Amino acid sequence: MNTYESRRTVMVDTQIRPSDVTKYPIIEAMLTVPRELYVPDSARDVAYAGRNIRLAPGRVVLEPRTLAKMLDALNIHPNELVLDVAAGLGYSTAVIARLAEAVVALEEDEGLAGEAEATLAAESIDNAAVVTGPLAEGAAKHGPYDVIVVQGGVARRPEALEAQLKNGGRMCCIFMEGELGTVRLGYKIDGAVDWRFGFNASAPILPAFAPVRDFAL
Repeated sequence: MNTYESRRTVMVDTQIRPSDVTKYPIIEAMLTVPRELYVPDSARDVAYAGRNIRLAPGRVVLEPRTLAKMLDALNIHPNELVLDVAAGLGYSTAVIARLAEAVVALEEDEGLAGEAEATLAAESIDNAAVVTGPLAEGAAKHGPYDVIVVQGGVARRPEALEAQLKNGGRMCCIFMEGELGTVRLGYKIDGAVDWRFGFNASAPILPAFAPVRDFAL
């Protein structure tokens, strides 16, 4: 077992399993996907630490615990289409690809998107497609989606994403209020999304989902 493999095992045993993540496909995915390939080169030594890893201003790779608990709550099935918003360098997409039938990875930073696409291809992940475009607008032409997950904080409801969710589908976001955040699960019923509390977690607010400031003279 190489160093990174042993760190993956420790990550799962100390961060994922103790957080009540019990679904085997998630455990298996996080034991298998080489997280160190999906973080900046300068951060490889801390790829398995229990914290968010900075990618760019307002952008992070979510800490393993938060991502695992979000995926556990979403309960992705092998026949489902998932939209992974703010995919960054592709770690979350690589994990989700092991759970879903297909994943659309949405990323607005062309540099991050290019690296994600190259790494996913090099890792032979052939059920994921990287799409470049504004995060807040989603990727409607590839939807509607069974599941939508946002890899960062939001300060307002992602209404365009809600519209791209299938009836009966579900989505997951980290809603931030100041420094405090809560992960909420949204269930689409009769065309409307009902948000419910999931658990506490925090992440930087994605610039695309920052508060809308009222204009005043």
